[in-house]
Amino acid sequence: MLIKRVNTRLENLPQSIWETIAKIDELKGRWVGGAELNPQVLGRLKKTTLITSTGASTRIEGGHLSDEDVEKLMRGLSVQKFTDRDKQEVKGYYELLDNVFGAWKHIPFSESTILHFHKELLKYVEKDELHRGQYKKIENKVHMIDEAGNSIGILFDTTPAYLTPKEMSELVDWTKENLELTKKLHPLLVIANFLVEFLNIHPFQDGNGRLSRIITNLMMLRAGYTYVPYISHEKLVEDNKMDYYMALRRSQKTFKSEEETIVPWLEFFLNILLKQAQMAIDLLSKESIELLLSPKQLQVWNYLKTVTEATPGEISKRANISRPTVSQSLGTLLRLKKIKRIGQGRTTRYSRI
Repeated sequence: MLIKRVNTRLENLPQSIWETIAKIDELKGRWVGGAELNPQVLGRLKKTTLITSTGASTRIEGGHLSDEDVEKLMRGLSVQKFTDRDKQEVKGYYELLDNVFGAWKHIPFSESTILHFHKELLKYVEKDELHRGQYKKIENKVHMIDEAGNSIGILFDTTPAYLTPKEMSELVDWTKENLELTKKLHPLLVIANFLVEFLNIHPFQDGNGRLSRIITNLMMLRAGYTYVPYISHEKLVEDNKMDYYMALRRSQKTFKSEEETIVPWLEFFLNILLKQAQMAIDLLSKESIELLLSPKQLQVWNYLKTVTEATPGEISKRANISRPTVSQSLGTLLRLKKIKRIGQGRTTRYSRI
């Protein structure tokens, strides 16, 4: 039943949805993977994203720690004014997201992964000890949380506990089939549908929202959106929290009716992803280029700024850099679309764009 409903709701989508997906994928194609940029700079960006994402994701669910507090906590410094629960939730989220960023190529999308993630997410939270890594045993409800962390209303009732294992199994099977096997649907549609349905089921007693954002990072990375560790998806959701709640509700309230629609959620989710992709590409802008290059690459770039064009040999001699390093640096600058190649073979020259 779930699979039939899901497939139907993804038919006949508005043209605007496809236009947004095309923009995201165009930006994805312009992104240069981590190994082709300065590893030290990317490491710093990833650390910043971990802190920002952890703070944002826990605050969406009512946490109180600022990004500065999160950084202090993860450095082992005291943040005594906050409750143990705040600190426990932050520590679990940070460590799990760090693991996803570092090992996503080796983490399969599966039901066992989701259960394991839940256990890891809540491993420090004392109140959740009895239900870590287990589907809910009693009914739960989705609350809208205000800036102070208080519930300001129930959004909807979730899937009954007794149906949760069945619906989760069906959802994961459908998602795996479309992401990894048939691939008939665009991966962003598959990811978006998984998330809206996961949050509609609300399979765990607590931690569903935070876990959904961890899974978003994993699924996006596995689908090839490799800029994800450098721009916080969670922060973009936090900045648009009321729109996030409303988009979810507008779609979810139609589920299991004759007029199911995922469009409100797709519009919100894809616009968040588009903003994330645009911010990632902004890292490659002229203003950011010096942050992304290694010292040797920066020397090559700075030399090319002083001449009209030059051969690799001239750059090596004038900038006092070995030829292999010059060649590697030129390759990186070409991929960043900061220089252009003129001619071929021994007469090849390079100039700034």
